Amino acid sequence: MEYHYYNQLLQGDGGALKRALYKSMGFTDKALEKPLIAIVNTYTNATPGHYNLNEVCAQVQRGIEAAGGTAMTFGTIAPCDGIAEGHEGMRYILPARDLITAGVECMIRAHQFDGVVLLGSCDKIVPGLLMAATRLDIPAIFCNAGPMLPACYKGKHCDGNIVTEAVGWKARGEIDEAEFRRIENMAEPGCGSCAMLGTANTMGCMAEALGMSLPGSAAIPAVYAQRMQIAYETGRTAVSLVERGLTARRIITKESIENAIMVLMGIGGSTNAIMHLQAVHREAGLGNLPLDVFDKLSRVTPQIASVYPASPYDMADFYEAGGVQVVMRELEPFLHGSCVNVTGRTVAETLRDCPGSARPEVIRTTSKPFAPTGGVAVLQGSLAPLGAVAKPAAIPEQLMRIQGRAQVFHSEQEACEAILKGRVEPGRVVVLRYEGPKGGPGMPEMYRPMKCLEGMGLSDTCALITDGRFSGSNRGCFVGHISPEAYEGGTLALVEDGDEILIDVPGRRLELMVDGMVLEQRRRRWTRPEKDVPDGYLNVYRALSRSAAQGAVLGLD
Repeated sequence: MEYHYYNQLLQGDGGALKRALYKSMGFTDKALEKPLIAIVNTYTNATPGHYNLNEVCAQVQRGIEAAGGTAMTFGTIAPCDGIAEGHEGMRYILPARDLITAGVECMIRAHQFDGVVLLGSCDKIVPGLLMAATRLDIPAIFCNAGPMLPACYKGKHCDGNIVTEAVGWKARGEIDEAEFRRIENMAEPGCGSCAMLGTANTMGCMAEALGMSLPGSAAIPAVYAQRMQIAYETGRTAVSLVERGLTARRIITKESIENAIMVLMGIGGSTNAIMHLQAVHREAGLGNLPLDVFDKLSRVTPQIASVYPASPYDMADFYEAGGVQVVMRELEPFLHGSCVNVTGRTVAETLRDCPGSARPEVIRTTSKPFAPTGGVAVLQGSLAPLGAVAKPAAIPEQLMRIQGRAQVFHSEQEACEAILKGRVEPGRVVVLRYEGPKGGPGMPEMYRPMKCLEGMGLSDTCALITDGRFSGSNRGCFVGHISPEAYEGGTLALVEDGDEILIDVPGRRLELMVDGMVLEQRRRRWTRPEKDVPDGYLNVYRALSRSAAQGAVLGLD
């Protein structure tokens, strides 16, 4: 019998060894005749956002086979931000993004798969997978594992962030040990990406807004049957993408990235999405994506959704309101309607029959937005000549413009100890530096200091600025990604205790109110501090990473 193999590597006598190797694992000629679809399954039982991915993967495989393809799976690393926070492990989280991209690239190019399904949910895994898709430019589709359902404490929905806040409550004597443990035991009720609009769920929304996942899929909770149905349809669609020759770079374009930015502004998503969209833009062969583009689109895009930490509503509420598709429907006049998604349909065609918001307290219309401008903002000024990012959607009104005296710290641990021991006064601007891509190294999140401020009752008066990042779950007045970073001699390195700092979010300004001659004297005395960095990948990342203003991507040019 003569067989006709779809995959070029398997064709002819030159493909015989490759066919034999696949046959050693039970694949038949009939299976090998079909398009070979890789499933990048980032399952691990060490990360709750990825715990259900084996079940998702099984459904994807069924969908691939039903549509006439053959599925082959492989995995990548998938570290959890929550488990890595507050110690040396957090320095590896952002650098892991680029490792994931490279790992997927190596496997796909080595095996020359015809298409790929990308499964992931958590903060840096999602952008890493999207970066790989655009770098490879093959038929590709993304599917997330889904958000976690919320817990309930004293009649209100909550998520895992309540545990960190409870540390402050306990330190202040507001709860005892038994209540603290009760909170710990109920805060994370099941698998899925954390229940708020943090970086994980923001990036799931970005994948849908880019057109790389099925419409309506991003917000479906992890434990819902619809999550498995979407997985099955994702597998079927992957084969269709191969048959139509619809590759990632035909979906991820300059215009579709602008659509995603406008959705980011419209939902008030995580500030981390800025650097991830910059990285995707670069991998798509589109060059650098300046922060100015985010600022321009932020000024014209209304914030029409409000999800925790910006409001009491969580991702389950966002799903019930209609999710990304309803947001895009409301923002449609701002969007590029001709962009194509993985179904082959345009944005305009996809949104034609989309209903309005089922819960207007979560997703509003553009005529009655939560804010007239976007929920993420880019600031510039003497402290951030190349830019910094803030999240006005999560900033209390009284802190949108604040001028206060600096209190400088050189490590997250030092700042947390000072806050919890009552050494940070109300109205201070907490400065955390040497935490950028090179100075960290790895640009860790400053999650805990913000939560400590909240737990100690300081989040309504204090601000925190840094060249590091923030968790998408943080709320309060915070400014991150300050560029140039302190390690590279940015102005942030010259701040001293007691200096006056102006944070003006509506005016998009971040200023150090110190005379230029004084700063020049400080600069002449400044020496770059060096941290002990373990041998290995962090040294590579430090050497090759770009500024946060360029997405903290790796680059040789």
